[in-house]
Amino acid sequence: MMKVKFLGHAAFYVEMDGKRLLFDPWIEGNPQSCISVEQLSHVDLVLVSHDHDDHIGQAFDICRRTGATLVAVHEIAVEAAKRGLRAIGVNVGGPARVEELEVVITPALHSSGRGIPVGFIVRSREGTVYHAGDTGLFYDIKLYAELYPVDIAMVPIGGHYTMDPLQAAVFTSLLKPRVVIPMHYNTFPAIRANPQVFAKEVASRSRGTRVVILKPCEEFEL
Repeated sequence: MMKVKFLGHAAFYVEMDGKRLLFDPWIEGNPQSCISVEQLSHVDLVLVSHDHDDHIGQAFDICRRTGATLVAVHEIAVEAAKRGLRAIGVNVGGPARVEELEVVITPALHSSGRGIPVGFIVRSREGTVYHAGDTGLFYDIKLYAELYPVDIAMVPIGGHYTMDPLQAAVFTSLLKPRVVIPMHYNTFPAIRANPQVFAKEVASRSRGTRVVILKPCEEFEL
């Protein structure tokens, strides 16, 4: 059974195959945050989609505190290693074996100060999750979905910097996950969006996909 806990904005805590994964851990300064860095004491992997502050957040600090391994594009991993942290540098391409999990790095249409922005498809015996990071709409996600069918997807819907609800619903129709969780919305005025609009648009395009809207610190199991 996989467990996904929403920590606000684009931060998620995921348990799968006995491993504890933390995605885009912006905790301190996040108005949606429901947890402190100190409470995140059991983490195996910290996955960072890009180095904007609202995604890399406290990743280095959490890795230092917990001994977790950072997984990020090469340039971010190099910076982590310089700070004495365990880090695995990756890039868009074939799967990387990480802690008995298979991590597929996907493109993301966005920007990043160091390296390129990416998304993560993480595969385990229990199932597959996809964290899109920050991205605009792109058709190639359909190819990834054909190669690596996704059980739970986390997709930005806030617009302005990423997809809005309509674009995210079209993206979801290409991805065809069993479950999709909207993220990266209503944290600040520029990304104000209604997740119910997203849910309605998904329902009209993707009958096989369930939309799960989580509040900070709510969990979903599959």
